[in-house]
Amino acid sequence: MDPTTSGRFRVHDRRRRPDIADESDGSDPGAADAEEFVLVELADEPVDPTAPDAEDRYDPLYATAEGYEGDLGEAVDALRPGFVVDATLAWTDGSARFRDVEVVRETRFRFADDVEGMFEAAVETWRQIRAEGEPVGSITTRSNDGDPNGALYLFADAPGSDTFDEVRTGRLPIEPLVARVNESRDDDGPREVFVLRPAAHEFVAVYVVFDRDGVLAQTVRDTYDLGAGLAAGLDASYPGGDDGDSLVSDAADDAPGESNGSDDDPLDDDDDFDALDRL
Repeated sequence: MDPTTSGRFRVHDRRRRPDIADESDGSDPGAADAEEFVLVELADEPVDPTAPDAEDRYDPLYATAEGYEGDLGEAVDALRPGFVVDATLAWTDGSARFRDVEVVRETRFRFADDVEGMFEAAVETWRQIRAEGEPVGSITTRSNDGDPNGALYLFADAPGSDTFDEVRTGRLPIEPLVARVNESRDDDGPREVFVLRPAAHEFVAVYVVFDRDGVLAQTVRDTYDLGAGLAAGLDASYPGGDDGDSLVSDAADDAPGESNGSDDDPLDDDDDFDALDRL
């Protein structure tokens, strides 16, 4: 009997298997398109960042994305990057396959490289971070009404490095950033996490939007062509700047039925939070 692993996992990404893509000789056209899930196992309790094995707790593992049948096949096909699942994985010759899987939270992860028109909140924050000589930093963004609506983390992407690839492959874990937001909020709603690398700047933005179905998430999706969104762009104003506007220029993030953050959100009091303090 194949050994199994059961637990709660984040579906970090779905991708072509790099070993197949790199080594295929072209004799099997289907092999070159074989896909796998990048998974991150979630701990039952918060991870102590000072523990010797803290960084290893977020090491990615990989599960075959194809070749399932019946109800299990439908469940696997429905998985999207960002989903949290309870699953059992069976291991055969070092490869993992889902034995069973159930979605418990539909947070979404979306990745976009070489994006044009990076919103001003990120650009201005990055300038401040670099002026202070720091490689990482973060701010809390707000709606037009002043309610917190997202946590924006910025990482240096210096020449010779590939921070975007490290984040997308799970080698640079962003799970602590999502966990920090979840711990600070008073709701269990799904988030939307955007990982963006601008063409004109040397940083990578990880934007954890509090409400996946809110105006802000829809606007970011629409602006960077990452799925269904609003027919609107991001305002080029910096939260807390001279005009006091939010990221969203023509719609507040408090439309009927949408969730607002509370004014005493812990993220609000810690705009100098080091994005790596949980790693």
